[in-house]
Amino acid sequence: MSSWIEVGQIKDIPPLGARVVQTGQGDIAIFRNSQNEIFALRDKCPHKGGPLSQGIVSGKTVTCPLHNWKISLENGEAMGPDSGCSGVYAVKLEGEKIFLNLNK
Repeated sequence: MSSWIEVGQIKDIPPLGARVVQTGQGDIAIFRNSQNEIFALRDKCPHKGGPLSQGIVSGKTVTCPLHNWKISLENGEAMGPDSGCSGVYAVKLEGEKIFLNLNK
């Protein structure tokens, strides 16, 4: 049985935007940067739990809307001098479809 689930299409997420997928493991934010790369993080900043899906995407980072922490979209790590990590999930594109793997 495949652990990949279809969660939408790339056109569902605006460039530099995000969409939230509700799962049994909690909310997961799916991000799209200006290069049409797709990333998935737990929708919770490691600092105060802010909704990362409402943050500003720039390059391969998202800025938390609560306290401006920058979080790497590639590995979920807060960028120095801050520290902490949001959970990261594997995503892939097949054509226009976005697939998410809930097995970290």
